[in-house]
Amino acid sequence: MKKITTLAVIAIFIFFKPSQACTVISCALKGEVFAAANEDDYMGFARMWFNPKTAERYGSVCFGLPDLQAQAAMNEHGLFYDFTAQNIDPAKYHPKNIYQGDLLFEILGKCKTVKEALVYLEKYDYAISSQVLIADALGNSIVINAGTKLPKSGDYQINTNFDISKVQNKTYSCRRYDISEEMLKEVKAINVPFFRDILNRTRQEGKLSTIYSNIYDLKRGIITIYHFHDFEHPYVIDVKKALTKGYRLEKISDHFPTSFAYEQFLMSDKPMYRKEMILNEINQKGLQPTIDRYFELGKSTDKIDSTINNILLEVGIQLVKDAYNKHANGGIWEYWFAMPGGFKIESFNDKRLNAAAEIFDYLGAEKETDTKLKNFIYELNAYVRLIQGNQDKAKAYYTIAAASSTNTWPISFNRSKKMLAIL
Repeated sequence: MKKITTLAVIAIFIFFKPSQACTVISCALKGEVFAAANEDDYMGFARMWFNPKTAERYGSVCFGLPDLQAQAAMNEHGLFYDFTAQNIDPAKYHPKNIYQGDLLFEILGKCKTVKEALVYLEKYDYAISSQVLIADALGNSIVINAGTKLPKSGDYQINTNFDISKVQNKTYSCRRYDISEEMLKEVKAINVPFFRDILNRTRQEGKLSTIYSNIYDLKRGIITIYHFHDFEHPYVIDVKKALTKGYRLEKISDHFPTSFAYEQFLMSDKPMYRKEMILNEINQKGLQPTIDRYFELGKSTDKIDSTINNILLEVGIQLVKDAYNKHANGGIWEYWFAMPGGFKIESFNDKRLNAAAEIFDYLGAEKETDTKLKNFIYELNAYVRLIQGNQDKAKAYYTIAAASSTNTWPISFNRSKKMLAIL
């Protein structure tokens, strides 16, 4: 077995990482109500997941990256939201009542309108560093950050990567905002072709690139998706019809023709690319045959390089995220982000959890692994064993991970201590 080294995987502990730069629009004109957005980032492999209605939540469709935090979403009643990255520090506004979970995903499941969403946002302080645009099928919208709530005052509203409070005194600088506004000021009728033109003209290319572009017909519940600058091949979703097919988690790119430019973009992040190729192999050849093959490759010095175990760790984590997303009807893996809801004792069956446990066992047996990383693997294994209903094994792994604060990464140590107090 090859030595596992510390990857950038630890960076994913940072809660709520929206797309790096985006253009988000809402517009209501002559009885039509639309929202549209370019999602820009340094990585691809974007997902969409379909969350059917339950007794507690409205049905919804979410869009995001492999961490499965919803960057953008729309529910069955036409309530929509999308974030843009900002440099706003919520702490400077002294939030007092912070929702102990994913606030916007909670709103998506419980609200039909912006007015209803604002009831939640009066109860809970918005303590997120990003900025969100919320819109509904009635034509209302609002842009919110930690210090500002700005309702739509005309036919349209735009959210890009500056504090929305700067719109009122014209102290911002953003060409994507200006291009969008120039087009929205002159429009006489709104439809999918109009918003496709805006998204095409505000897209980004290069290392920071537009990964996907969505147009939301909020009244009819129709989403039109374009992938990686290709505005010639739309993929259309009728939300209510799609939700009747049950929960699904899909890669957006699977619905579009192969693009050489997109493939080259993906390969610029080799660890992520290799992880996703293993996940593709799992989908094509099966879960157990795939991980067994990579276990064998990991033992052979002449067949694969020493990074394979690093990639397997990422695969194991992704399998848990995917399994939990289905269990939570589209919600994020709260334990991963150390949210209070993530520390409840629960169990469910999913073959992906079994595979993740095998991967963590395999990696935990490596003698040369860095101590902090090994304790991180023990902690992940403890969580999976707990979900599988094996509390004794979970407690044993958590005890190892929490034995020394100097030999365990802080978040892993703290999660382990908290779980031991519960168990």
